[in-house]
Amino acid sequence: MHAITINQPGGPEVLAWREVPDPRPGPGEVLVETTASGVNRADLLQRQGHYPPPRGASEILGLECSGTIAELGEGVEGWQVGDEVCALLAGGGYAEKVVVPAVQLLPVPGEVGLVGSAALPEVACTVWSNVVMDAGLHEGEVFLVHGGAGGIGTHAIQVGKALGATVAVTAGSADRLERCRQLGADITINYREQDFVAELKNQTGGADVILDNMGASYLDRNIDALATGGRLAIIGMQGGTKAELNIGKLVGKRGRIAATTLRARPVPDKGRIVADVREHLWPLVDHGSVRPVVGQVVPLAEASNAHRAMEEGGVFGKILLTVGS
Repeated sequence: MHAITINQPGGPEVLAWREVPDPRPGPGEVLVETTASGVNRADLLQRQGHYPPPRGASEILGLECSGTIAELGEGVEGWQVGDEVCALLAGGGYAEKVVVPAVQLLPVPGEVGLVGSAALPEVACTVWSNVVMDAGLHEGEVFLVHGGAGGIGTHAIQVGKALGATVAVTAGSADRLERCRQLGADITINYREQDFVAELKNQTGGADVILDNMGASYLDRNIDALATGGRLAIIGMQGGTKAELNIGKLVGKRGRIAATTLRARPVPDKGRIVADVREHLWPLVDHGSVRPVVGQVVPLAEASNAHRAMEEGGVFGKILLTVGS
């Protein structure tokens, strides 16, 4: 098979389309012939040498894909060769074939299609596990999403609205904020021109749940933006890794902070998340309340162009890589 490989860390130009050995499924795994793969910011970090895969995972980039089951490993039940699926991966998605633990498979939602479903597993499992399973967002609460125009953000807006929350978002331009509003955002804040803490407090009094991709640079302001009893879920470090925490402010608000990653979790833990997503979120996708937002589709062999597009930051929603013609 062919896959995107990296000889040494660097810019998008280090991505190369090469022939590599076919993977084979072990016990509890399936082999998927890839139709499409999602591009995530973690892929850029791995390409640069900053985010190595977990022990035992494929060195090939790619944390989600869609495709057709080609082979079942020993002991796999509930799936058949020929089933159309999408999958959460620890790596390997930038390839014509990938091995996946069966517990990390999801059926392709009927109205989404095989290509579009590749935009769902990583964002769905990230948002659902952090915002719902851990932070407990529910109807009537205020939900602040940083980076509302990205893959995570566009998905989180829709999940928040489907759960009956008031959704606030930050983004860097009027056009991107308007598109967030079209997805359901109630409050839109241009982080280049407005103070999100002041805007949020003026309009709602504070956020019950904040989904943050910035990390250190936003920590103090995120705590200021929390309502009493608020929960801050940190899922990214685009704004750095170290910051000073004012514990007094956090205690005064009876707030909670959780910082999580999805990729390094053990397979049973990922399986638990995928099962919850399938049970509770997938009906919303089938109904059309939550849908993938795909901003650009690029052939897998031209993955370097997709990485450049993500680094430039102009794409609204997800970037997908497609296999074949």
